[in-house]
Amino acid sequence: MTIIFVRHGETALNASRTLQPADTPLSERGIGQARHAAARLRALKPVAIVSSDMPRALRTAQEIARETGLDPTLTQLLHERNFGDLRGQPHDAFGFDPIAMLQAPPNGESMAEFTERCRQAFEHVVGLRGKLDGTLVVVTHGLVIHTILSNWIELGDFVVPERIANTAFSECTPNTPHQAVRVNCAAHLEGSGLAEPSRSLSGG
Repeated sequence: MTIIFVRHGETALNASRTLQPADTPLSERGIGQARHAAARLRALKPVAIVSSDMPRALRTAQEIARETGLDPTLTQLLHERNFGDLRGQPHDAFGFDPIAMLQAPPNGESMAEFTERCRQAFEHVVGLRGKLDGTLVVVTHGLVIHTILSNWIELGDFVVPERIANTAFSECTPNTPHQAVRVNCAAHLEGSGLAEPSRSLSGG
């Protein structure tokens, strides 16, 4: 009975390494990934789902809902970092790594603002899990999961990966100190032909 963070399925803009507008949907490949993740989660018998309401996360949560019979609740706290006016542009065209930038891009979030929101999101999730008798599934975005792993979960023998794979599971115990159970695990995609390219963008 844990908290399982699930990154959304692949989008066409992930695959093309483009910073994504908020309304970016899953690709057909991403929908397939979400269905494989949902089948794996069904066997783990979660009791609740909370999700970002951005379309790529929401569609992933809806696939999980179909398999589990659970209705997802939504929160904007789980949104991906807002890259403002940089969204819609290729990541590799900037000459720097916008995902690592500390300052806020025009009309976007600074790293400090984003990290604070992730703290609030993690507290929200932990609070929800405290009211449940079972596993909580959290559907969100690559940088959110990366930030939570980096700041509020004791990793033990695990390490924070450079990138979070599409539909990968990162799982922790529900009580303080929150200990990692698995990190960036996409075993459900093995042999499916749906594993993502290694250069696909994680975050943004």
